[in-house]
Amino acid sequence: MASDSGSNMDREMILADFQACTGIDNIAEAIALLELNNWDLVAAINGVIPQENGILQSNFPNETSQSSAFGPNNQPVAAVPPSSSPPSSSSSSSSAFCPVVPSRQIVERQPRMLNFRVEYRDRNVEVVVEESSSVGEIKQILETELQVPVSKMQLKGWKTGEVSDSTVLRSLHLPKNNSLYVLTPDIVPTASTSQTSAQQESLNQNFLLVISHREAQRDYSLNFPGSKTIQEVKRNIYDLTNIPVRHQQWEGWPTIATDDSLTLVAAGISYPCHHLTVCRRSSPANTREQSEECTDVHMVSDSEGDDFEDASEFGVDEVEMFGMGTSGSRKSPMMPENAENEGDALLHFTAEFSTRYGDCHPVFFIGSLEAAFQEAFYGKARDRKLLAIYLHNDESVLTNVFCSQMLCAESIVSYLSQNFITWAWDVTKEANRARLLTMCTRHFGSVVAQTIRTYKTDQFPLFLIVMGKRASNEVLNVIQGNTTVDELMMRLMGAMDIFTAQQQEDIRDEDEREAREMVKREQDEAYRLSLEADRKKREAQEREEAEQVRLEQIRKEQEEEREAIRLSLEQALPPEPEEDSSEPISKLRIRTPSGEFLERRFLGSCKLQVLFDFVASKGYPWEEFKLLTTFPRRNVTQLDPLWTLLEAKLFPQETLFLEAKE
Repeated sequence: MASDSGSNMDREMILADFQACTGIDNIAEAIALLELNNWDLVAAINGVIPQENGILQSNFPNETSQSSAFGPNNQPVAAVPPSSSPPSSSSSSSSAFCPVVPSRQIVERQPRMLNFRVEYRDRNVEVVVEESSSVGEIKQILETELQVPVSKMQLKGWKTGEVSDSTVLRSLHLPKNNSLYVLTPDIVPTASTSQTSAQQESLNQNFLLVISHREAQRDYSLNFPGSKTIQEVKRNIYDLTNIPVRHQQWEGWPTIATDDSLTLVAAGISYPCHHLTVCRRSSPANTREQSEECTDVHMVSDSEGDDFEDASEFGVDEVEMFGMGTSGSRKSPMMPENAENEGDALLHFTAEFSTRYGDCHPVFFIGSLEAAFQEAFYGKARDRKLLAIYLHNDESVLTNVFCSQMLCAESIVSYLSQNFITWAWDVTKEANRARLLTMCTRHFGSVVAQTIRTYKTDQFPLFLIVMGKRASNEVLNVIQGNTTVDELMMRLMGAMDIFTAQQQEDIRDEDEREAREMVKREQDEAYRLSLEADRKKREAQEREEAEQVRLEQIRKEQEEEREAIRLSLEQALPPEPEEDSSEPISKLRIRTPSGEFLERRFLGSCKLQVLFDFVASKGYPWEEFKLLTTFPRRNVTQLDPLWTLLEAKLFPQETLFLEAKE
């Protein structure tokens, strides 16, 4: 049982290392590949990622090349070799390439999201999809947004050239932020209402220039805004073809494009795509001689193509192989010397790197070094990554071999894509080198910049592994160009182990901080709700008190009004007649609801209204009370107020009682 448990543990370690090295996420697929190779890690990886001489060896060299690293205070220290353990029969294949550090924890990767800014005519659409999505899924989203059928839509701007709808985005090794544009050649754009507005709109549109370099027999697809001049296009072509502007011979420009200062809009080129051809201008006397030389060169290239097939595969030309020159003498520079911003420089670098070494290369971050820091270090703790800074130098003899055999190896590309943000810079030109040292001084300090300055040309290219910390950014390791694929992978995995341990600590701290903030937010919300309840209760009490005051005021006013009416009626009553009056007198006795009696004498000719006013003057208005006779029961208040007491049969005496109206 113990041996079975140990064997299962070894296989889990081998499976984890195999997935880390190959980038295969599907566990069932990884297990099937390992079982085909009898759980031999080296054989399985070589079967998935074949190389000319094999990526992996059965054993690592006992000694690794020395390189510099930087400590927390930006002080150079000796690089620590990866820890090793005594070989055992049960885990020899596992320790051969991907040693498992006991403290290493395998963290499940979250799906990587890609941002696309898609331009179509005068509109920009933002699309966010997972890396596992296909190009066709992006087109379906754009169909909804732009109301353009997928069948009539051409999605351009991919750094890797043409792609199909079924192409998975992960296979393109794209950066997080991308720019694309949509072409609809079968849909005629709507004409503008005026020529001025159409021209202004064209200045803001991008033109795709497909430029064929006749001598090199290759095409360049370049995007230019309509405000660019013909002269600026020719200068850009000089950077790509090494043909000076004065020696460029063009075909395809419109007949009105006779002045290089004209903008692309004014030149009358086709929108959205225009085809041009460029070649080197030659004098008539040397045309035949140069064509013969070209023929000879092509013949030599064809005859010797087989001998140097391997060299061309790794981007090494004949001059470099025999030490007769440098790459800078025959190739366009990786990076322009005076780029306006770092993003444009990195775009040029990526395009030139793909031209030299193929499309299988690390995804270089397009943007400033500070933006790369933000992308790698300043997100959520679970989303942070290491930053790999690649420093290129065309004058070093190690550059082509490092780029073609190490940096473009599929295992390295996959591992960098999953765990690193890769940023690159070319230090071949002195101006670019000085610009890099300025950036390093600002972000790392003068010690790191001074250390990079001390590296000699033949020690390039350099690969800096940087980890973000709370106080400052720390350079974990500096890998020089004289390394191997295995050693490079071990250095990357060693840095990843350090980063994973730090990341787990940061995740715990972040979770605890978020929990504290959540508790605080809940307490603040409870306190706010309590204050709100108290405020509402206080406002309700104040409203109730105000209502009581208002009602009391109304009641008081009503009482005052009633009293005023009563006094007015009392004063208006005729005087009570004497008992011995010669006129008929009616003596009335009125019982109030409280049991009291009101007695008064009235003239028989007196109107009922006088009786009603008398009762009202005593506080019993006839609108609220009715005056009733005892027998027979009659409601006197319903009689005509102009009747006399005699007419109402309230003579010579009568007893009445008051009753409140319902």
